[in-house]
Amino acid sequence: MTALYVMIPIAVIIVGLAIWLLFWAVDNGQYDDMDGPAHSILFDDEDPSHKAGVEEAERHAAGKDEPRA
Repeated sequence: MTALYVMIPIAVIIVGLAIWLLFWAVDNGQYDDMDGPAHSILFDDEDPSHKAGVEEAERHAAGKDEPRA
């Protein structure tokens, strides 16, 4: 029974600390964008050499090919 006199105040302090930590995280913007980082890992960064090839293919499809020197 005497252990409860020690454990209950410690538990209350831990819960109070957890609540304070939650409010601190919300105030500092930790939960602003929950989906952005999760979706960004699914998409590869574009390779610059690949982008040049795509632009050339688009010009060719549009009929705006210029003769190469």
